[in-house]
Amino acid sequence: MTFEYFEQLPLSPTTLKAVKTLGFERLTPIQAQILPHTLVGQDAIGQAQTGTGKTATFLITAIEYLLKHPFCADETRFLGEPRALILAPTRELAQQIYQDCRALVQFSELYCLCMTGGADFDKQEKQLDRRPLDILIGTPGRIIDWVGRGKLFLDRVEVLVLDEADRMLDMGFIPDVKRLIAKMPKNTHRQSLLFSATFNTDVMNLAYRWLYRPTFVEIAPETRTNQDIEQKFYLLADDQKLTMLTHLLKDEGVKKAIVFANRKDQVNYLYGKLRSQFRLAMLSGDIAQNQREKYLERFKNGELTVMVATDVAGRGIHVDDVSHVINYTLPDMPDDYVHRIGRTGRAGQKGVAISFVSESDSFNFPALEQHLGKKLKLEQPAELV
Repeated sequence: MTFEYFEQLPLSPTTLKAVKTLGFERLTPIQAQILPHTLVGQDAIGQAQTGTGKTATFLITAIEYLLKHPFCADETRFLGEPRALILAPTRELAQQIYQDCRALVQFSELYCLCMTGGADFDKQEKQLDRRPLDILIGTPGRIIDWVGRGKLFLDRVEVLVLDEADRMLDMGFIPDVKRLIAKMPKNTHRQSLLFSATFNTDVMNLAYRWLYRPTFVEIAPETRTNQDIEQKFYLLADDQKLTMLTHLLKDEGVKKAIVFANRKDQVNYLYGKLRSQFRLAMLSGDIAQNQREKYLERFKNGELTVMVATDVAGRGIHVDDVSHVINYTLPDMPDDYVHRIGRTGRAGQKGVAISFVSESDSFNFPALEQHLGKKLKLEQPAELV
């Protein structure tokens, strides 16, 4: 049987109520293909682009497992022993997963927490001590910190999720993940799910080492980039970029925009130059975690309309009404381009992605063409001709 709607799945009443409250009706392709396997306890590997519904896929799997396998009345539960662990490569992605998790457990008794670097240790400790923990979401480094402090124990983990495994590999987190997995029950005694936008030999080797007889689901995009996104590439001199960016952001068609740059110093420079003219947010590794969360929330609710960011914001930031993405610099990794522009054209809306290509970006341009599998048209903007 092929499932098309959430109500066809064997979901608990509290989960189904949450799903309906969130307005979910029809399953996305990855949800339709993976959930029938994972809801009966199978391990799974999922390959899908961002914005395909994979977060809800693994959250619903973990939530349903915990609801259907409650502790016996005579079993003692201890603090700091999560039953499900979800690992993500960045603080922003972990926070986004946490918000989605809270929405999906809102009618159940399940307790979920998010633990990332940059957050206050005392506050996190109080959250850990509040009550037994069901679902823990976090970045590998901070989870290791709490394990090392003897406040967190992973020997009762029954569901493990690794999100954006390719990104974890790129960011050097795999040794940390290995250390954490070594403290968990072996893969035959837990359910494990791994998701990645791209798969290479390294990712697959990890997947088959950490998962037990997984089912593999690949949702192949018709093209590498969303067809709802209009892509433009402007040939500019380096000293023309700021003028062009300012002109674009003043256009009334730009409702909400994310401007990407490769380095933190470039983001700081843009923030300083633009802050007097636009309602501006900034996301980079230099910004304190609580400030990053405030910026993101104000950007989501429309109080701020322009965000300048490094690739820390390129993945896992779900803001459905971003009209434009502007690449002030082309990313060094072609796959990051796909993730950057995926911040617009979400939820069936149209989007525009504009990339500035100067002499200093020219080394990255041929690699991007090869990655996208097509010749890209470089144009000189009419405003500068």
